[in-house]
Amino acid sequence: MLPVSLKVQRRIPGEKPYWAAYAVEVEENGRVLDALHQVKWHQDGTLSFRRSCAHGVCGSDAMMINGVNRLACAVLCRDLEQPITVEPLRGLNVEKDLIVDMEPFFEAYKAVKPWLVNDDPPPTRERLQTPEQRRRYDDTTKCILCAACTTSCPIFWGDDRYVGPAAIVNAHRFIYDSRDQGGEERLEILSSEDGAFRCRTTFNCSDACPRGIKVTEAIQEVKRSILRKKI
Repeated sequence: MLPVSLKVQRRIPGEKPYWAAYAVEVEENGRVLDALHQVKWHQDGTLSFRRSCAHGVCGSDAMMINGVNRLACAVLCRDLEQPITVEPLRGLNVEKDLIVDMEPFFEAYKAVKPWLVNDDPPPTRERLQTPEQRRRYDDTTKCILCAACTTSCPIFWGDDRYVGPAAIVNAHRFIYDSRDQGGEERLEILSSEDGAFRCRTTFNCSDACPRGIKVTEAIQEVKRSILRKKI
């Protein structure tokens, strides 16, 4: 078993934030999520955090771990310097402990129309693409909406009107989809003062993405498309 020292930032409504220290043991390949489970199940049932699939697919357990946005289910305790510090994501209101209000994040996501827009009559079979057409936007299909990229962005920390990297990534996924007809509208949405040009290219978003999406590169592609459209 691996001894783990945890420092968790507790946020309780109406009270000042404080750090709580916990000592637990996990398996040699235990993850931060396993350590949090040990605390919640055996030491302090009031500790609150989100989790679901525990396999890096749902994105619900994104949090700051040792100062970096990560998925708690995807980081091994043995790979981290101890004590392991765990904090809620920045830039979103904290509801309790490690749980943040995700509604503003999803409102920005919905604002870019992240769905296929095609007004042609429904085909009798699937709409075909070449492998090259699929590869054009393949990277941005990997987003799991964990908010790790958006809440690592210093622009988003200071201006919650900014749509954020995740929204732009999901717009990118459809803007360059050969089957979609809503690209012009999305580019218009992202050309606003709260859109893609709020990005200052710090690369925090790319570094934070647990799926390895080239987030900054996708944002720059969208910017170039907006400029070409304006010209």
